[in-house]
Amino acid sequence: MGICVGLQALFEGSEENPAVPGLGVVQGHLKRFDDSDKAVPHIGWNSANTVGQTSANVSFYGLKSSSKYYYVHSYAVPYVPGQLEAKGWKVATAKYGNEEVVGAICRDNVLATQFHPEKSGAAGLRVLKAFLEGQGETQIIDSTSATETIQGLTRRVIACLDVRANDNGDLVVTKGDQYDVREKDDGVSAGGQVRNLGKPVDMARRYYEQGADEITFLNITSFRNCPVADTPMLEILRRTAETVFVPLTIGGGIRDTVDTDGTKYSALDVATLYFKSGADKVSIGSDAVIAAEEYFKSGNHLTGTTAIEQISAAYGKQAVVVSVDPKRVYVQDPSSTTHHTIPTSVPGPNGEAHCWYQCTTQGGRKSHDFDVHQLVTAVEAMGAGEILLNCIDKDGTNSGFDLELIRDVKASIKIPVIASSGAGNPGHFVQVFEQTTTDAALGAGIFHRGEYTVAQVKEGLLRAGLGVRWFEEGV
Repeated sequence: MGICVGLQALFEGSEENPAVPGLGVVQGHLKRFDDSDKAVPHIGWNSANTVGQTSANVSFYGLKSSSKYYYVHSYAVPYVPGQLEAKGWKVATAKYGNEEVVGAICRDNVLATQFHPEKSGAAGLRVLKAFLEGQGETQIIDSTSATETIQGLTRRVIACLDVRANDNGDLVVTKGDQYDVREKDDGVSAGGQVRNLGKPVDMARRYYEQGADEITFLNITSFRNCPVADTPMLEILRRTAETVFVPLTIGGGIRDTVDTDGTKYSALDVATLYFKSGADKVSIGSDAVIAAEEYFKSGNHLTGTTAIEQISAAYGKQAVVVSVDPKRVYVQDPSSTTHHTIPTSVPGPNGEAHCWYQCTTQGGRKSHDFDVHQLVTAVEAMGAGEILLNCIDKDGTNSGFDLELIRDVKASIKIPVIASSGAGNPGHFVQVFEQTTTDAALGAGIFHRGEYTVAQVKEGLLRAGLGVRWFEEGV
């Protein structure tokens, strides 16, 4: 069985590195996705529809046309009807944009999937179970017709958990105004206990069972006072990965560091510890701003030494998320600043009709003379595979996402964007998917406070005619 790169290795070669041949078990070559009409990498939940069968309802190895599977790749095998079938292969396909590609393929004792079954919830576990039990090409009936299911890539809904240690040393999920996460004793000052919204592992499992497409942990204190190998978030990831079978992202502390015993660890070393503990992606924040500033100062020169470049080179760009924290700066006229401005329908305090988005670090506490357009184009060039787009102005307001910011960033880059900050009800998720081309949307407080569940957000998207993935029970 081959998974993702495992499938790709079975073919004759790939545009990713034409000098390196594949095993040639299957005839054909991989091509890079055309990014003219979509974001690349292809990240998210897509179909695996069997083709060339006697009935659209019949599948192999537990695949169901009504299920969704998690894909993350930039190169794929284009599907040519009948070509692989003529060689005895059975094929399941996915469609991304205008391109139809091989999602899974099997013949005799070979099964390969372009998607990741181990990160595809119950649908993926069903495929693994069928293979491990030696079911071969035993077919099953899918009770839901492919025509009844919205095909192609679905809208991703991501649950984000801010994690830190409380005053007793316990790890808790919290939420606040950036780093201010203490209860306000007098309604003004933040002198109370760390706001405790629940236990990270338990909450992650709950959101998974509600249908969250991904789980993101943000380690907002980085746990700097313990040995790197004993970082508490490593155990959180290990325990979460035992029962949560969707992609896990970890942010915070992914940087060059010195251990408590004086040992130096590179950002790549730290990321490797997280990946080995169950993370699928790492999120880099403040350090990405510093690296991007140096990139522009050097005349757009890549050094190969930044955390983004090192981790992307070792694990692939899909493993690197850059978390961006911009805030609005209003101007009367675009000519008054050297930064990338946009017209806005939300005028400034003095009636300003234009603004630019200033990058911040340290949870919004430090501002840089650097705009979001510069940042996202720089990190894309460095090898980032995805942007987590926050908005300091919207954080905690429950007033909806900053649609103007999202549109501007999406127009600036080709890699996927996750909209974040401001979600207060399911309608805000509908709005961001209908009025922007964002690839995913993230919620935190809306879920933690129990106001809405992930399932309720997805029900709202479904009523609006927007495709979503539903949680499946068992295998």
